[in-house]
Amino acid sequence: MLSSKCFRSAPKSIVFALALGALFIAPPQQASAQVTTAFKQAVAETGSRDEDIAQFYRAQNFEGIWTGSDEIHVARRAALMNALRNAGDHGLPVARYNVQELERQMQNARSPRDLGNIEVEMTRVFLQYARDIQSGALNPKKTINEIKREVEYTDRAVLISEFAKAKPAAYLRALAPRTVEYAALLKQKMLLQDQSRQGGWGPAVNASALKPGESGPAVISLRNRLMAMGYLERSNAKTYDKTIQDAVERFQNAHGLEADGVAGGGTIKEMNQSIDTRLKSILVSMERERWLQRSLGDRHILVNLTDFTAKIVDKGRITFETRSVIGANGSDRETPEFSDKMNHMVINPSWYVPRSIIVGEYLPALRNNPNALSYMEITDSRGRVVNRSSANFAKYTARTFPYAMRQPPSKSNALGLVKYMFPNKYNIYLHDTPAKSLFNRESRAFSHGCIRLQDPFDFGYALLARQEEDPKAFFQSQLRTGRETRVNLDEPVPVHIVYRTAYTDSKGNLNFRRDVYGRDARIWDALQKAGVELNPIQG
Repeated sequence: MLSSKCFRSAPKSIVFALALGALFIAPPQQASAQVTTAFKQAVAETGSRDEDIAQFYRAQNFEGIWTGSDEIHVARRAALMNALRNAGDHGLPVARYNVQELERQMQNARSPRDLGNIEVEMTRVFLQYARDIQSGALNPKKTINEIKREVEYTDRAVLISEFAKAKPAAYLRALAPRTVEYAALLKQKMLLQDQSRQGGWGPAVNASALKPGESGPAVISLRNRLMAMGYLERSNAKTYDKTIQDAVERFQNAHGLEADGVAGGGTIKEMNQSIDTRLKSILVSMERERWLQRSLGDRHILVNLTDFTAKIVDKGRITFETRSVIGANGSDRETPEFSDKMNHMVINPSWYVPRSIIVGEYLPALRNNPNALSYMEITDSRGRVVNRSSANFAKYTARTFPYAMRQPPSKSNALGLVKYMFPNKYNIYLHDTPAKSLFNRESRAFSHGCIRLQDPFDFGYALLARQEEDPKAFFQSQLRTGRETRVNLDEPVPVHIVYRTAYTDSKGNLNFRRDVYGRDARIWDALQKAGVELNPIQG
């Protein structure tokens, strides 16, 4: 019997060779040929169940890359087994790789056929692990309908071919996303995991609200929890003093709350979230980072739906940021997640009303009063304006209504005075809005799906700064015409609409946001069903 230790660290001279040599009584050359033939037959038969694996081994003349006794085979086995045992660190479903069964097969290997089966199984497990850690353990589109992201998968044949030529441990380490965000999330995940095992953040704050000047047991709980979370240095304060107020404000900033330093109901609710709840958010964000594994672009626009912000990022540095309003909670209004490229803006835009809004919201009003929504143009299939006085809107249903609707450019236009276009089949874009008061809300999910900007003009100036000597003057000159004007961007800018309830800032500090659409809860459920554990025990 071969121990699993042999596969990890035994000298190459004794791995497999001695155990197999004892199986045969034939002369050495004949025994060697029989061993090789039996091994290759097993590889061919077992590998035939997977075309990519079969193709790889055919090109190899069915020679193994894992199960030999030479140094590189030993190194490959050791590297893979080590990676599989530590897969839980990355929030991957360790049970999916069935490490114990693989080790059992290794321990019980007694024939060339056994080795051939193990050879193929190690390749299969490698490919599964490589796909999971590089591009995610879940298929996002099958998990959440509103995630439209196209995940980039490395061809399986390329993975195994590259691995066979590479330094094993280094290749496996390089499979995880090599982004600053993924590394920061992994670090914070490990720190929180250690803290969770040591008891977490201590007792919850037992109060509905607390404000500066108060004292008592609840204030002490607040103080202790802030210290445990890292927002307050060691303190013996028994009163809600300035140091606690400042710490509460830091906590609020890190959790997307109104930063007033007062521990109101919303702040205490977020503060009382368990450390395991926060760990779930980090694990989901790591999975999301694997889905997004791509170059975001030296300059890109990042819209984090849970943070209600839109940012322009230049070479990793946020150069512009504004508040946003996103789609309302509901199956037909939630803003989807995807990436595309912004190639133009429209100053003084018309609003071409989506069909769903026309028949769902406007048609009922027109049935009752043909002059309702008088600020809207109703046009036929040829673009001609419909005479409302002669139209009988009452005879149409949502299915048969034959007209389109358009709101001409104006300050009261639903899109405001500018929209930013990255043409996509979901009809999502960034735009101005006349409804400015919504930006003062802490939670800002109110739109039909598009993303409204609090500072749309400044956003435009920032985008135009690379192609206009005086971007503000240029923008304003187009605005003053009152005419609908398209302005192309000389360099299209990637736009990434993401959904992160856990992310890090430029200093690597953790931020958390509410799961506004409940998407992360569903992803966590799917990860759990796949076998992901919060605090996996490493082998």
